[in-house]
Amino acid sequence: MTSRSAPEQQLRDLARLRRVRDRIDREYARPLDVEALARGVHMSAGHLSRQFRRAYGESPYAYLMTRRIERAMALLRRGDLSVTAVCFAVGCASLGTFSTRFTELVGVPPSSYRASSTPGSAEPPPCLTKQLTRPVRNREAPAPILT
Repeated sequence: MTSRSAPEQQLRDLARLRRVRDRIDREYARPLDVEALARGVHMSAGHLSRQFRRAYGESPYAYLMTRRIERAMALLRRGDLSVTAVCFAVGCASLGTFSTRFTELVGVPPSSYRASSTPGSAEPPPCLTKQLTRPVRNREAPAPILT
């Protein structure tokens, strides 16, 4: 039996990490945890978390929550769903956790974000909307200006 070279192993690991990221993007609304994601690519949860952070700059859980918040922002901009309905539609089980994470990433609570969106107004193309409304990671949202 021969051992694999380091570059070959890195390529295999990157392919597995892409599969995890793609699964999160596809199944963000389903219950996902790091252990289940790791089992799906035959890695330990710890190894997956370390490798994912190294490759993408954040943990699998943080990536999942960012995807959920991005989807929530789009649903809130539509204006036809309540904050609670959006919370559950994007796969969050706790309204409190959802609201806290939303506020950390976006800078305003989901109810304020929903209220500031004008339903029915012309929205820019999706490619621009994604860039303009991308949540900021790791509590980097600018603090609201109090006047």
